[in-house]
Amino acid sequence: MFLKSRNSENMVDVSQMAELTNLYHDKVLGCYQNGEEMQDLQEFKKSELVFLSGEELPRCWTDPNYRVHK
Repeated sequence: MFLKSRNSENMVDVSQMAELTNLYHDKVLGCYQNGEEMQDLQEFKKSELVFLSGEELPRCWTDPNYRVHK
């Protein structure tokens, strides 16, 4: 799945969708999409990633307490 880095605006290809949707993981493995060559895998914090549209990731992917009402 392609996401965007909040800081650099570069596109990031997340390799494992299960890691992204697991609310108990705060990091995911992925690689920057720069040019035609595949970049090396690295860890990205979920808090630093957004959808390509700029929309935030769903809370149910990032917050273990998303069902608790404030």
